[in-house]
Amino acid sequence: MKLAKDLVAASAAPLVLTILAESESYGYAIVKRVEDLSDGEIAWTDGFLYPLLHRLEDAGQITSRWGVADTGRRRRYYAVTDAGTAALAEHRAQWRTVTGALARAWNVPGLRLRLASPIPTTGYGWSLA
Repeated sequence: MKLAKDLVAASAAPLVLTILAESESYGYAIVKRVEDLSDGEIAWTDGFLYPLLHRLEDAGQITSRWGVADTGRRRRYYAVTDAGTAALAEHRAQWRTVTGALARAWNVPGLRLRLASPIPTTGYGWSLA
């Protein structure tokens, strides 16, 4: 299945902020985590991810630093800020509203998506209620 570009774009910032709320990370690892979370349905390119990371950093929602990987290669590591945590909370509330409306519109009996915790520390952070 090919996801619509506007859906991929709308979900990008919340996905990155969620991943970085779990732990500091770098570009390639973020791309792989998104692929894992989506069972391979979402495949970002560098040309998609890095402008997003720059926008989030310009907005004060993430910070970055240069570090050295175990392989000796230099990497840029990203971490969520307090402003990013607040933005993530707002994204979560908005997505909860959207998914709830879609479940009701599609008449999915008993389906409500809820977040398992304010900031997931392990797993996907979503559960069915």
